[in-house]
Amino acid sequence: MITTPELIDLLAQNATPVRRLRPPLARAALWLLLAGFLFALLAIAHGLRADWQQQAARSTFAIGIVASLATGVLAAVSAFLISLPDRSRRWALLPVPALLVWLSTVGYGCLTNWVSIGPDGVHLDETARCFATMMLVSLPLSLTMYVMLRHAARLRPTAVTLIGCVAVAALTATALSLFHPLDATVLVLASNFGVAVLIVSIGGMLARRFDSRRMSAARGS
Repeated sequence: MITTPELIDLLAQNATPVRRLRPPLARAALWLLLAGFLFALLAIAHGLRADWQQQAARSTFAIGIVASLATGVLAAVSAFLISLPDRSRRWALLPVPALLVWLSTVGYGCLTNWVSIGPDGVHLDETARCFATMMLVSLPLSLTMYVMLRHAARLRPTAVTLIGCVAVAALTATALSLFHPLDATVLVLASNFGVAVLIVSIGGMLARRFDSRRMSAARGS
């Protein structure tokens, strides 16, 4: 039977160089640059909402946009920080104050007005276009964050996934507030947290299956 020192020597001999991750703030900045690029594309293709000046004069609307943007930025930083085992779990609380302010301005506009029936028949209304924009923003951000965190987040998968989804939801809601006249916050939160629950559930099942197989193999040896 191999001894512990022999096992360490064997592992050291067969070890391959590991590429060091960039600092979490640098990776968060890269992810936020992608979000800014998507915002720029929407601004060029769609332009700001028609009632932007009137809405910007409303304190609730202005506070909501600033709070959702701050939530997205702080949640992104938090997700990259807590994905590392040497960083405190308390970093998960970083976006909480901005999140509470943002949620206090939530509306339900995008839960209604999906279709309308007129003389020309049934056609899609602003909510459908709102949903298309939501997918255009949230999907690239979600996939990119998954790729950037897939290795570093294994020790805290639930916390990292939930905080990451908060970041995606907040920035997606910010984009929709800028480019669409309906408040899509409820729809954005429901879809993103639904994805978060699905990812966490699948990850938990796979982890349990992997652990059971590893234990079986250990017993067999």
